[in-house]
Amino acid sequence: MSTRMHVLMVLESSYPAPRGGGAEGQVRTLARGLRARGQRVTVLAPMLARGPQQTVGRVDGVPVCRLPYPHIRVIGTFWLWAVATRFLWRRRHRYDAWHVHIAHHLAGLCAILGQLLDKRVLTKVAGSWELENGTLAPSPKPLDRLAGYGLRHTETWQAISRRMAATLASRGIPPARIAAVPNAVDTDRFAHLQPQHDTAARFLFIGRLEQEKCLDGLLDAFAAVVPRHPEAFLRIVGTGRLREELEQQARDLRIEQWVEFAGHHDDITADLAWANVGVLCSRIEGLSNTLLESMASGLPMVASRISGNEDFVRDGENGWLFEAGDAVGLARALDCAAATLSPQRRLMGEEARATVRRQAGIDQIVTRLLTIYSGERTWYADASLPNRSL
Repeated sequence: MSTRMHVLMVLESSYPAPRGGGAEGQVRTLARGLRARGQRVTVLAPMLARGPQQTVGRVDGVPVCRLPYPHIRVIGTFWLWAVATRFLWRRRHRYDAWHVHIAHHLAGLCAILGQLLDKRVLTKVAGSWELENGTLAPSPKPLDRLAGYGLRHTETWQAISRRMAATLASRGIPPARIAAVPNAVDTDRFAHLQPQHDTAARFLFIGRLEQEKCLDGLLDAFAAVVPRHPEAFLRIVGTGRLREELEQQARDLRIEQWVEFAGHHDDITADLAWANVGVLCSRIEGLSNTLLESMASGLPMVASRISGNEDFVRDGENGWLFEAGDAVGLARALDCAAATLSPQRRLMGEEARATVRRQAGIDQIVTRLLTIYSGERTWYADASLPNRSL
């Protein structure tokens, strides 16, 4: 695309996030990719207590505007809507398109204002949580219901997985307004990594230590595998409320010498280079950045069969799938991965890398998004999408 555009990325969370985050990471990846293609990007986010306190700043050279507001339940939301309305109205001629990255309260406001101001708005459903418990849930809370009403005015929806696209359609969103565009990954950033396939299985989990990640099931499953594969090892990178509980579980299972709780790492490339199998055992996801980055690093994946994972992981080809919450199935997948000979595991890792490059490489995704920002009706979901929904 030869026309230079100015895209406003709207994010309802701290930016940059203090300890990383999926939506925040995607904004950063896309901003870099768009700038590399000669496009202009600005990020708009609320000023949260746990994040940066500057009203105007820069991240990777990208301007970031933060909206201060009182952090008071309900009142704070209406205040944020008011200051965001003022910001968007005053700059209505500055941006060619608004890309909203979480389908939450600000997204509902942007959908209505975009329609009033004749502005192209792309709203991304960032995770299954929005569809199960948030603004798009079957029985939302009152404030979520109000924001959800605004969201119904969204011009274009970005569904980052086929299952999400099917769910949006089942909730009454016209398929012609659903763009099936996955998260992007900068594959060049991970192309130099060569996993340690010549060693015993080195399993790597990267993510928050929270209930929806099902790490208690992972520890149970790994404990079942250790007697058959005593040289296997599991590294868990991340932090969260369940860390102490999970560490105690590892001791109770007597596998603490085979499990490392490494804590949060800002740079995960050393962990990806150490491992030879990635693990993502979540009960719920949208499309995990960890999945994409692990596969882009050449790691075959042990993954639950949920939104996003099932679009990229093909059982026996570039990883091993199991049903979410099935501890026996997870143990079986871990056992298969550990028993796979190094040459085959290496081939599966290279297939994982090729899959991500083909389906979610930053150049392909930026091209799709620029098409949508420009108002062209292509790259949309169609009847080929599976009927399976959340």
